[in-house]
Amino acid sequence: MDIINQTNRCVLFEEINPERLDLLTLVGDVKGIDSLDDEKIKEINRELLVRSFDEFLEKFSPSVYSFFNAAADDGKGAVVYTLKRPENIPPEYISEIKLDHNNDFLKMLFTLIDTKRSQGIINVDFRFDKVLDMISPKKVMDDIRQSRKEIHYLFDKYDELDEGDPKKLDLGDKLNYKFEEARQNYNNVMAMLPLAIEDIKTRLLLGGGESGGEAQAVQVGMLTIGETGELKIIEAPKEESNALMLASENSNNSLVTIFESDYDSVTDSPSSYVKDLVVRTFCPLPATLTEVDIDREIANYRAYLEFYTKAKDDFVKASKPLVEKLLGVKMFFDQYNTKTRGMKPSLIISNNKLDMTVKSNNMPRLETYLNTVNAKNDFSNTVWFGIVPAIEIESAGKPKIGRAIFAGNKEVKKEGNTMESLTALLQTLKKYRVQVFFNFQANDETTFNNLATMGVDKYMDKCQMMTRQEYSEFAIPCLPNFTIIPKDKSGVVIDTIIQKTEDGKVKVSDSKEDIMKLWIQGVYVDASYVAAGIVAAYQCPEYLKEIFKNASRNYPGVRFDIEREDYSLRMVTTMAKEITGFTNNIKDEINKRSFGFVFSSENAQVDGKDVKRITVYKARSLAMTDSGFDSIYKTTVSTYIERILRFTTNDFKQDKIEIFFSNNPKSQKEVWKADCKFINSIVQPGDDLNFTIDEMTNMCNIDLTFNGNVKNLEVVISKN
Repeated sequence: MDIINQTNRCVLFEEINPERLDLLTLVGDVKGIDSLDDEKIKEINRELLVRSFDEFLEKFSPSVYSFFNAAADDGKGAVVYTLKRPENIPPEYISEIKLDHNNDFLKMLFTLIDTKRSQGIINVDFRFDKVLDMISPKKVMDDIRQSRKEIHYLFDKYDELDEGDPKKLDLGDKLNYKFEEARQNYNNVMAMLPLAIEDIKTRLLLGGGESGGEAQAVQVGMLTIGETGELKIIEAPKEESNALMLASENSNNSLVTIFESDYDSVTDSPSSYVKDLVVRTFCPLPATLTEVDIDREIANYRAYLEFYTKAKDDFVKASKPLVEKLLGVKMFFDQYNTKTRGMKPSLIISNNKLDMTVKSNNMPRLETYLNTVNAKNDFSNTVWFGIVPAIEIESAGKPKIGRAIFAGNKEVKKEGNTMESLTALLQTLKKYRVQVFFNFQANDETTFNNLATMGVDKYMDKCQMMTRQEYSEFAIPCLPNFTIIPKDKSGVVIDTIIQKTEDGKVKVSDSKEDIMKLWIQGVYVDASYVAAGIVAAYQCPEYLKEIFKNASRNYPGVRFDIEREDYSLRMVTTMAKEITGFTNNIKDEINKRSFGFVFSSENAQVDGKDVKRITVYKARSLAMTDSGFDSIYKTTVSTYIERILRFTTNDFKQDKIEIFFSNNPKSQKEVWKADCKFINSIVQPGDDLNFTIDEMTNMCNIDLTFNGNVKNLEVVISKN
């Protein structure tokens, strides 16, 4: 650990935000350059290196851009969403929607993942609908009410204190932050729509109850006892209500006045309706119980609800590809499930599309960067792993239909990375010994359910061309992908239309056609993020020590074999189980071929406790052996030994190589062999290290024996 202090830096070959800097831009022109200077590496790390999901959100600010198209939908207008900032539209007409912890769609997905993880329930039994309604106006309003409660609490405390009191100033800072949150909605009509929908519904259905029955006319009253002792509810004196309203309006320090003033000062196009809505939302007053034009309000409610549902549906469709990338990055970091201060995984975001990275004029830039960080005896910036998600795979063929009578699935071609781009990338990465985790596009045809019924044949067929290549040991196919929301359970009820009854009352429609609903069409996470995440996590010796008592803090997890004994049942992922398991036939097929980095959703126990998380079943690359495909740890540990050898022998000097492998008790080989009792020892029982030097070719052939299986490593020696 003194020589190589990290073995888990990854690079993600994916575009997150085209508005931010990327690896190709930062590296720049490399003609005549062999490596980048230290200042350039510091700049790349400053812009592209992240060590947590929150830092990732902060540096890359993933966003969706929207604008209004007045000509759409037969002149009614519509919201257009795009992942790239429109270049031919004036900036003042574009809204930027940040995908962060405050975004209701992303917040709903995070809650769903955490809830499913804590319950340990498989997909078929989990109540997805209970979490999906978090993006409905009702749930958005619940968040507003919580924010409102906090604002009123802080303001009451603030108002009680004397001017200049340090406590008052602290409370002022907190109030400014809460107002800044509320202020984000003033100029955003789309953000105000859920408030308007719930506001109209509350006023129209006042007296209708939560069950959605007919609303009754409401006149605020007081309970009294009459002259003869009878109970009576009489109308409240209007002057008292008016006095209360006037008192609130005339108070210079009241929140009503503050919100009105704030709205007027920050809004580009003030609207008295929206200003009243803001006040009613954050400062409910008796003024809300005034006469309402029922017909107009019902018409507004329907228009708002239809427009909001359509816009929300379009937003989900546009943002989902980016949201799934964000979930992948979060799951990568989540696998390091510890508070320990150890070798924390880090991620370089290339922020370029893969096909752009592998273009012939751009590849030299990537090579120059890797030559700088991977071909030096300073290992602080060395890249060990890569992530390439969403490789295109053909869907199962469907019979051609001449005339469709019934509504069916529409073929939507989802953009992904090509196998040609992946193989071009691997040709370069193998030179710098970067192991690449990749997966095929995440959809309902690459899930646990699909693998449990269809097996691994389609994955093996697709990867056949990548076997028996020089780069095969650096290519790691990951399967299956993870399902966050199944396609058939992704319906979201936004709300139901309100209608006027024959006798002039108001009720929630009980017609199925009046339920406003959208379909998310499933949300999935690419398996490569989770695979790279758990391998990066167990590189940390402190994290290994938390789970396994016989782990050494002196070595990283390069030699840790997650397939051995019950290691995979202890070093589990953070992903909740999805199915009851694979059939014996499917497991026999996987075991016989030992193909890929395969995740398992099996019933299992360890130390008498049920394992409720998804585990690693196989951890293999595409390197072929006599008995199937080779374990990924063999490549990782051989890379580690090569780098240690280069460092300690001053770039493979012959005499120092001989000392390194000698039988001297102080040689590196003997030190490793003597310290073989740990699960992460570099040399373990059954392992061996041997070498031969070919004087004619100046090659040193190193035989790494892993429990009887030999792996060859060649280095060019330097003559003394």
